[in-house]
Amino acid sequence: MKAPLFTTITGLLFAINAVADDSSRVVVDSAERRPAWLLEVPDNVTDILIAETNSATMHRFARAGEDIVAIDQRYMSIGLNGPGKEKAWDRRTPLGVYFITESLDTSKLHDKYGVAAFPLDYPNAWDRFNERTGYGIWLHGVDHNNPDRPPLDTDGCLALPNEEILKLVGRLEPLVTPVIVAREIRWAPAAQVDALRLEFRLALDQWRDSLARGDVLDYLSQYADDFRYRDMERSEWAAYRMNVFEARQLASVGLEDVMLVGDPEVPGLYLSRFTQVLATSDGPVRTTKRLYWRRTEGKRWQIVSEDSG
Repeated sequence: MKAPLFTTITGLLFAINAVADDSSRVVVDSAERRPAWLLEVPDNVTDILIAETNSATMHRFARAGEDIVAIDQRYMSIGLNGPGKEKAWDRRTPLGVYFITESLDTSKLHDKYGVAAFPLDYPNAWDRFNERTGYGIWLHGVDHNNPDRPPLDTDGCLALPNEEILKLVGRLEPLVTPVIVAREIRWAPAAQVDALRLEFRLALDQWRDSLARGDVLDYLSQYADDFRYRDMERSEWAAYRMNVFEARQLASVGLEDVMLVGDPEVPGLYLSRFTQVLATSDGPVRTTKRLYWRRTEGKRWQIVSEDSG
């Protein structure tokens, strides 16, 4: 017998609210739980790293069909002054969702970077929204002559033992592999994660549909009053986008390799990262985009920052 509709909807709303509230910590059987921030991971992402600063541990997760499973973990060092980077040279490690941008040849670098080094995209659009400064946050190895580093020891980077980062080299893909830096991993039942994913997908689909239809008013309504794009406030940016809508007609808008992630530090903040494919009269235009969404207490999703490239 099917459950009454009211019961089903009530249960779904309870599940969404539970996982969206970052103050909640649900202890469940390991076979039924997931990292609460990983709402949707596309097929092109094979490995996900979560750096847990409180325990000095780098966790690696991977896709297993539709599920996300823990693979292994390893010791790491972070900034001398701990997590929560705000400005250049504060020797803190940033907290948030980042992506590896490239793989560097460390034979041409200082010995402190060890056998491998992968820059991260700090500061990202959300960092710039919050006027955080600094640069050069990497995932790297350690000096062969000084391999034993305490948990708080870098200028802000994430440092792994050389033998450990070598195990990851073949798994880390520039512009694809995410590195989530959190104080502590938060777990949630798979059903709760799935419920929030569906809600997030509806918001993203509305954004895509408004763009495809050329409905500029619907499109702009999905951007928060305090939205900023680089140096533009919302009003200036909105005027620019209206001109773009008038000048370009789109046959369709596609979203590929969609990744939906919750922010580990800010309750109610979420990231959608995807490849946007615009069908124009001159052919398809492909762009990697990142939209940062705020989910309000009224269950409304609005974009507060975005970036592309």
